[in-house]
Amino acid sequence: MKQIDELLEHLTLERIEHNIFRGKSKFVGSPRVFGGQVMAQALYAAMQTVPADRHVHSLHGYFLLAGDLNVPIIFDVDRIRDGGSFTTRRIVAIQKGKAIFNMAASFQLEQDGYDHQIPFPDVPPPEELENREGLVEKYQDNWPDYFKVLYQMARPLEYRPVETYDPFLPGKQPPFKFVWVRSKGTMPDELNQHKLILTYLSDYNLLSTAKLPHGDVLTFKNTQIASLDHAMWFHRNFRIDDWILYSIDSPSASGARGFTRGNFFTRDGKLIASTVQEGLMRPFKAKD
Repeated sequence: MKQIDELLEHLTLERIEHNIFRGKSKFVGSPRVFGGQVMAQALYAAMQTVPADRHVHSLHGYFLLAGDLNVPIIFDVDRIRDGGSFTTRRIVAIQKGKAIFNMAASFQLEQDGYDHQIPFPDVPPPEELENREGLVEKYQDNWPDYFKVLYQMARPLEYRPVETYDPFLPGKQPPFKFVWVRSKGTMPDELNQHKLILTYLSDYNLLSTAKLPHGDVLTFKNTQIASLDHAMWFHRNFRIDDWILYSIDSPSASGARGFTRGNFFTRDGKLIASTVQEGLMRPFKAKD
């Protein structure tokens, strides 16, 4: 089985009641449940309650508690509204009787309307950039062993960043990042599957962009970092098994929070989706 097929299977939930689903978690490098996983699983649950001719156009989620990797997650879907053009769902992810994540998602019939978009960024194509393995080889002498292990884990997605620097010795960098990404292996044709994977990967690279201007003082060891909320809008259809450019910026960090935005473009310049996220960014408090 291809790695991308394993990810799709992992995001597929077990239906245990009319509006209730159950999913499991997978370790991807963090001791808690990866935010992109719980978002994509919540979206999958909502999709199972919506007519097939309506597709998600937006989602808004809040991360409430850190998820336990070893405990199944229950997803409870509330069928808030079924309108003439739009369908709205609210999804709550639950562990140990407590909500760890909630999300609202809106679905729409395909309709014609006005059309415009911002320009495609001026960046090199993915073929001219190093893949993840090349970056490991380039920088690993400065990395602790646990970080080398994380970077060498098999992944279902291939990333090729435009900007390259050692994450442990970054210096101060402007709060901008461009990353090419695609699935490893061909995806099914069903549009929902591609949207699930884009939702999953949208949680990568956002808060790390907010860290860039503080690279000399903000490190993995001295800073508490966690996603707080995440929103996403789907503009146009796409395939995630061809290269997608993730264009990210961080306009602000203040009040122990970092704010980030992202746009996704196909390699021929089509804007397919946008996302925003705010996350906790504060120094660890010294122990008494």
